Amino acid sequence: MNFSFIVTFFLPILAGMLYFFMAIEVKRTSKFRSMMFGEIGFKKIEFAFIMFGIYFITRPFQNVLGSHPWPLIINCIRQIFLMAVIAPSILVAIFHWVPTSSAASRSTKFAAYTIGSLMGIIFTLLNSIAVTGSKVVSTWGDINMYDPVWFRSAHPSIQLILIHLICQLVSPVGFLLLAAAYVRHRRHNYQLVNIYNLIPTKWKYLEASLIIFAASFIAAGIAVLCGSYYTYLWSIYFIGSIVAGIFEMRGIKLPPREVPNDLK
Repeated sequence: MNFSFIVTFFLPILAGMLYFFMAIEVKRTSKFRSMMFGEIGFKKIEFAFIMFGIYFITRPFQNVLGSHPWPLIINCIRQIFLMAVIAPSILVAIFHWVPTSSAASRSTKFAAYTIGSLMGIIFTLLNSIAVTGSKVVSTWGDINMYDPVWFRSAHPSIQLILIHLICQLVSPVGFLLLAAAYVRHRRHNYQLVNIYNLIPTKWKYLEASLIIFAASFIAAGIAVLCGSYYTYLWSIYFIGSIVAGIFEMRGIKLPPREVPNDLK
């Protein structure tokens, strides 16, 4: 079994299972803490983790269903799901979860989902133009792993690669960084620190997980821009998502205050 097979098959499954586990943990924790932070916010975070789990665990379908056009089709479906649904949902969920005088307004929700959908559409249209075939990136026994090929007969232009990466820089990266900035703002302006003294620490883990996730996408994009569109480069954001998930799990399991006997 080679490195490419591990990256394309097992890493995304591991990441997906981690986020499913996180959704279960949020559901369990919300039974005790939703009275303080709102049931809607916890449900949105739980749903967001489930969607991330689906996004990651379906990654191998992009490679095992067959040659072109299957890798292109699955890739476009997954990316639209990430850019138009998951990333905006994370941002909206943060607006609900972080206590504030009012939840996300309708205009904020509309703007988030509209921008995410627009980026997803541009990404898909560009992919449909650029991907001209597929190649076998790994083989394990009788299983062939395929991946999309950009412009089989020529090198892709730098302009198309930049548009491709900029779309992802807006969504999901931009939405994740905006959510992290909002968490940071609320963390530094938290009013109940004397009562719930561990909340700023919980939010520090949340902020860190969002930044790590976004940074892993940026690092993978830079690696692609400086190198080639090799599948193994995207292991960067698989690993980043796992690390981000571990940070967020630590924050979820941390109680809102010291010695919370009434929350156990």
